[in-house]
Amino acid sequence: MLLAVILVVIVIASVLFHVFSPWHATEAASNWGSIDHALLITIVITGIFFVAVGIFVAVAIWRFHHKHGKRAAYEPENRKLEWWLIIITSIGIMGMLAPGLVVYNDFVHVPEDAAIVEVFGQQWQWSYRLPGEDGELGTSEIKWVSADNPLGVSPEDPKGQDDLIVVSNEIHLPLGQPVKVLLRSKDVLHNFYIPQIRSKMDMVPGLVSYFWFTPTKAGKYEILCAEFCGVGHYNMRGIMWVDEAEDYQQWLGNQTTFASSQSSKSMAASSNRQIQGRQLAENLGCTACHSLDGSNSLGPSWKDLYGKTETLTDGSTIVVDEDYIKESISQPKAKIVQGFPPVMVAYNLDDENLAALIALIKSLAQPSEESKDSGSQGATDQKGHGEKTDPGELVGHGEQAALGKRLVQNLGCTACHSTDGRQGVGPTWKNLFGKSETLADGSTVIADEQYLEDSILHPGAQVVKGFSPVMPTYSMNEEDLAAVLAYLESLSE
Repeated sequence: MLLAVILVVIVIASVLFHVFSPWHATEAASNWGSIDHALLITIVITGIFFVAVGIFVAVAIWRFHHKHGKRAAYEPENRKLEWWLIIITSIGIMGMLAPGLVVYNDFVHVPEDAAIVEVFGQQWQWSYRLPGEDGELGTSEIKWVSADNPLGVSPEDPKGQDDLIVVSNEIHLPLGQPVKVLLRSKDVLHNFYIPQIRSKMDMVPGLVSYFWFTPTKAGKYEILCAEFCGVGHYNMRGIMWVDEAEDYQQWLGNQTTFASSQSSKSMAASSNRQIQGRQLAENLGCTACHSLDGSNSLGPSWKDLYGKTETLTDGSTIVVDEDYIKESISQPKAKIVQGFPPVMVAYNLDDENLAALIALIKSLAQPSEESKDSGSQGATDQKGHGEKTDPGELVGHGEQAALGKRLVQNLGCTACHSTDGRQGVGPTWKNLFGKSETLADGSTVIADEQYLEDSILHPGAQVVKGFSPVMPTYSMNEEDLAAVLAYLESLSE
């Protein structure tokens, strides 16, 4: 009897919890409110069956519980009851499937006036391609993917020359304009998911999947990867901005065309191989696993790597020279350094790009000529943190802040830290520089350069009160750190 009462209480409590629960899905920001309706129908149907089965079991326990001197009647089958159960269950299943099929049919039938955006996923970042003035995307294939052409656009297709390439985790879309989203993956399974848009779709290597939606509310929306894609999966985030028409056109005009990106490649080859190597490493996602400042990461740090003697997994040793680096890029599992997992994928780079990466790694093994010159002139950090090259001597402050902005966008920092004062997962960056913050232990600290630098390199050391210690550690060299600090300072009045 007690069990029957408990079952009834569970059924009633479950229904009341669903009706009066304070937790509800975020309001839809696209035309796919019908997906919410389909989910509601599913919840109602399964809820009815849940209540019916729960009450039936409770009544059966109460009515047919053991009584002394009585024995249950033997009834091996009941054809009539079985047919009723089959019919009712079939109707319930059809009631759940039918709305989903109707919605999915609309989900993949794209309106003729839809704009096109191509989403390119790779471990662990997002990139995008949009049509240029001709309104059409050029041909793209995996065979054209390279360090200089990360989206695999055909160099021979004239329609692709004006395509806009967005190598960033942020994308902008126009408000009220239907958008067809083409999805491609370079390496493993990913899933492009924007909760408020109610849209998600798997990205399968070698295939192009798609869906469409119409953004109905301007604002900022987080892009997530909803398919486990490796150790950096948690950090594969992006931002989708839905803009008014004028703001969108302004953003669109600041993007780089495919033809321009190819021109800048040849210019870089004739200027500074180190700069080209750094850009290449960012485009390929190398810095997600190889730090540039000596800190621990998934792969060996590039700081002071060149010329170093490494111990391999078989116990032998090897000197890190040009030949070893080239082999490690093209055949990463041939000679694995002891203490690191064999997870790196092979890269097929031409001689020019190999030389650029090697030049970058070499530059990290010894001070650059600019650092030596500035050091000989007595350039030191006036805050007493050791000798450093003054970033202002290398680039202008505004230019440096722009570099910092690009870095934090690529790293996905703005998914947790707003730049306009709004509350986020982490403290807002608006007017943060120079502000007095209260820490979790009750002490206070000034958010100066040293504190912000420590917060990036060791985020769990001093956590601001009211925020969770969820920020991952980032490995940055001094130049990138200085750029990020310049950007943070630019956000303060």
